[in-house]
Amino acid sequence: MTMAPERSVPINTIEITEKAADKVRKFAADKGMEKFGLKVAVKGGGCSGLTYVLDIVEGAEEDDKVIVHHGVEVYVPKKAFVFLAGTVLDFSDGLNGKGFEFSNPNAAKTCGCGTSFSV
Repeated sequence: MTMAPERSVPINTIEITEKAADKVRKFAADKGMEKFGLKVAVKGGGCSGLTYVLDIVEGAEEDDKVIVHHGVEVYVPKKAFVFLAGTVLDFSDGLNGKGFEFSNPNAAKTCGCGTSFSV
């Protein structure tokens, strides 16, 4: 029996899972937003050096790369893209925690809570 190869995201994009896209749509609906997208960025800080930033916004800014997965637009500032390329964003509602989770191939080190990383 052969096993399916591990799925990887092309390094030139960012992917959100269907579960994460559903949560983004729900959060946008809760805010009464008809036109929306998910802003994914990084900023300095956190215990590992860089912190993930997520926000539901009305549209992309001029320097954002726009990616669409499962019907949800994802906006990534070009300066942040180098740190996030190849990342998969998922949503977990299991017993160990609830929230968005990043699987970032660029992260050399991550903190225990998963909200910051270093390259």
